[in-house]
Amino acid sequence: MVHLYNLHPFGSQQVVPCKLEPEQFCGGGRDALFVAAGCKVEAFAVTGQELCQPRCAFSTLGRVLRMAYSQAGDYLVAIEEKNKATFLRAYVNWRSKGAENSRVCIRMVGHNVETPFRESFRDQMSIVEMPLSEAPLCISCCPVKGDLLVGCTNKLVLFSLTYQVINEEFSVLDFERSLIIHLDNITPVEISFCVGYIAVMSDLEVLILKLESDSKNGERVKHHPCETNNPVKQTNTDFSNEMSQIESDDFVICQKPMELIGEKSEQSGVSVTLESTGLADEKIKYFHVQHLLYRRFTPDISFYVLSDDIRLHSLQLLPIYQTDAGSLTSDGKNSSHGKELLSVFCFFSLPHVGYLYMIVKSVELMSVYQYPEKSQQAVLTPQFLHVITRNNLQCFTVRCSAAAAREDPYMDTNLKACPPVSMDICALRIQLFIGLKAICHFKNHVVLLTKADPEATPERRESPRRFLSRKDTSVKTKPPVAEAGWSLYIVNTISPVQLYKEMVDYSNTYRTVKTQSCIHLLSEAHLLVRAALMDASQLEPGEKAELLEAFKESCGHLGDCYSRLDTQNSHLTLPYYKMAGLSLAEVLTRVDWTAEDESQKYERGLIFYINHSLDENLDEELSEELAAKVVQMFHVAEPKQLPHILCSPSMRNVHPSTALSYLKKLDTCGFSSVLVTLLKSALALKMGDLDTHRSEMKSHSEMKLVCGFILEPRLLVQQRKGQIVPTELAVHLKETQPRLLVAAVLGLQKNNKIGIEEADSFFKVLCGRDEDTIPQLLVDFWEAQLVACLPDVVLQELCCKLISQYIWRLSKRQLPDTIPLRTSEDLINARSHYGLIYPWVHVLISSDSLADKNYTEDLSKLQSLICGPSFDIASIIPFLEPLSEDTVAGLSVHVLCRTRLKEYEQCIDTLLERCPEAVIPYANHELKEENRTLWWKKLIPELCQRIKCGGEKYQLYLSSLKETLSVVAVDLELRDFLNVLPEDGTAAFFLPYLLYCSRKKSLA
Repeated sequence: MVHLYNLHPFGSQQVVPCKLEPEQFCGGGRDALFVAAGCKVEAFAVTGQELCQPRCAFSTLGRVLRMAYSQAGDYLVAIEEKNKATFLRAYVNWRSKGAENSRVCIRMVGHNVETPFRESFRDQMSIVEMPLSEAPLCISCCPVKGDLLVGCTNKLVLFSLTYQVINEEFSVLDFERSLIIHLDNITPVEISFCVGYIAVMSDLEVLILKLESDSKNGERVKHHPCETNNPVKQTNTDFSNEMSQIESDDFVICQKPMELIGEKSEQSGVSVTLESTGLADEKIKYFHVQHLLYRRFTPDISFYVLSDDIRLHSLQLLPIYQTDAGSLTSDGKNSSHGKELLSVFCFFSLPHVGYLYMIVKSVELMSVYQYPEKSQQAVLTPQFLHVITRNNLQCFTVRCSAAAAREDPYMDTNLKACPPVSMDICALRIQLFIGLKAICHFKNHVVLLTKADPEATPERRESPRRFLSRKDTSVKTKPPVAEAGWSLYIVNTISPVQLYKEMVDYSNTYRTVKTQSCIHLLSEAHLLVRAALMDASQLEPGEKAELLEAFKESCGHLGDCYSRLDTQNSHLTLPYYKMAGLSLAEVLTRVDWTAEDESQKYERGLIFYINHSLDENLDEELSEELAAKVVQMFHVAEPKQLPHILCSPSMRNVHPSTALSYLKKLDTCGFSSVLVTLLKSALALKMGDLDTHRSEMKSHSEMKLVCGFILEPRLLVQQRKGQIVPTELAVHLKETQPRLLVAAVLGLQKNNKIGIEEADSFFKVLCGRDEDTIPQLLVDFWEAQLVACLPDVVLQELCCKLISQYIWRLSKRQLPDTIPLRTSEDLINARSHYGLIYPWVHVLISSDSLADKNYTEDLSKLQSLICGPSFDIASIIPFLEPLSEDTVAGLSVHVLCRTRLKEYEQCIDTLLERCPEAVIPYANHELKEENRTLWWKKLIPELCQRIKCGGEKYQLYLSSLKETLSVVAVDLELRDFLNVLPEDGTAAFFLPYLLYCSRKKSLA
């Protein structure tokens, strides 16, 4: 379906002052137009809106049959005919051409320039002769690299653009014939070439190929043809022979229509063979060919009679690139290294229908253009498709920018959107032009050749078979005779911004009736601006800024449409408003608030946008008036989302009484939940109604309240400008129900509603502490995490946090700022990562009668954590430095850590020195199994030695020795027991233990 609008894409026009009737013409980059007539080519300067002025002229060898310009290399190439022979010539450095009879250099392709003539090339035009073994039929220049592709009857010849370096400041343009592509079963009428992509068109067939270099094969390329696999070649040859035998004046043989994509296109019957012809082996690239598309059409001879009616025309390849900076450009830009090919589009047309394919990454038919009347020629640009008929210039929109935009991985998300490629085609204008014959396009200029038809003469009808036969493609047409009544026009297309504004104004006629036509036309306007921004290299800074502003405005218009229309794509409201850069308040001011009561209907697109925007924690606060309207809107359209909406930071200015009134209506409708209860409690607290607050909080159990906070974390914590901000409810719970607050944040972390670092920051901000100070409430939260055994928490990191905090308090003798929520006994009984404190630790601690009881909780928690099963004890060593061993608390921690590291002998020495009464409990608990030998190898010698020395602790050492001997007497045999006793010991002292050791077997 084609949407037809009466817009004005064409602006001013001017007549090209050429002297003879043009036979061929083409654009010359951004500022020139070439016109060929007879044996002469005229170049005209075209700059902006100024009049077209002659620039230079030069003679050709013969009449120009085909002509093409390459911006890469800035050369003109032409197929010329003289004395029934055709020649291929390239005109280089034509801008230096002065007078028509000024000096011109003619040289052969690939011929090294003699030294005396090199400097003369700087200021004169050169003609490069390119001899071919077959007559050239068509030509095409690569718009990016400047390579030249020439079509002959059975082959294509590729000339690579090269440069002969004269000196550092000057080089001479040249060509090298690098590849021959042999074709069977197709005769090229038109060809198009673009960065390795080749499109070949005959009367009713189109073949698209891609040349690729095989970098994996390191062998040198051999100079012989390399033929592609073609299993149906023989079948097609047999069919052609059979068809030629059947053909007669009474029959017309037509092959059936066919479309083959990808690998299937190799079965088209067209044979493709590559032959490398490079002169220097090191410069040769090994090419292989990939078939992309083959399409064959069959004419409807019941309608089409004349030969021109059954032929394809206007073959064209159009590349779209993305630069390193992220901007997109089309084929109008010079070749550069920092560009990534996004897509290549191929267009070709029948008289009444045109086809546009996308051929990079995947081959896909994007658009089909139905013309209202028979077309003669068409040109494709990144923004438009211009088609000429006998008396009309038609302007259609294209989808190239939409296809290129979809290469963005963020497209079709909540961040970005683009109108679909499959959107209906739009005809912007059908402009009357009498006697149109040909068209070309460059920059923002459309060049048209018009010619008044001679007086009507009877047309001779011929047999349809002649027009359908492939044999007639070689028939030469006679040179046209110059006649009066012709004109060559340059029609300037208006600026994209001006056309965009007209399209927006036009769309306003559809806005009140709420139809899809409004979205369609605004989508076309959006794509128009997007396509203009792709070609940013040709934009002035002011023009680009104007286009960017228009782009944002178009996104806003599309957001308005999707927000007001109840369509399946109403979710696109969100990305379009985001791309428009509109704030939530600005969007709300665009809403039509016609009804003040609950009868107004709000479409789901607007609801979707507001819901997501308020859920994203925007750094924007709505006014009280707008917030009230949002509450009313969701009460009508999405009552279930109303509690979540009221929790948004953007809604903090809503009046509490207004919010409470709507929440009470939810209750009367049977919509009651713990979330509504919490929200009522928060609103009551904001109003200063503490009784209502307490009543609401008591209506549910703590577990249900935690579930309510999990449903809506913003009841406790919000973000403003990237910073964590506790709510008023969280501040109040800190003072009144800290246990509930910790449990709620723990529930948020369990359900991935808040991160580890965010939770830590929340408690620090809540307690008014800086980053270096740890409040007791945060320690309570860490302890709760260990008790809960959260799988997502890094266990060792959490243990290190707690241990470092316990040690810091003990070393600084710093009391907690609030009463801890859990005692050490609570943590141990929770059977989590806190372990039972070893018995000997209690003996060690009780030995200090002067210990401060205020710090026993932190010490017990620290000891319990070290005694736990999950902690990597080696990681605690760096934290022990502040905790001195001079105190019993510090000593117990150091000994515990050494014990966990299995440094038992050092621990025994320390205890014997500092707390002998703890040695035996320590040995009973730690010296077991493989460490059992330390009883007699370490303890007995150490105790005996210390007893000999006497001192204040003599009785403690003596008592410990007796207990040690009792244990060793049980474990060792009599002989072994005797060996561990000191030689200078008193026999009477050791005799009871020896007797027990000797009698233990009989007792057993």
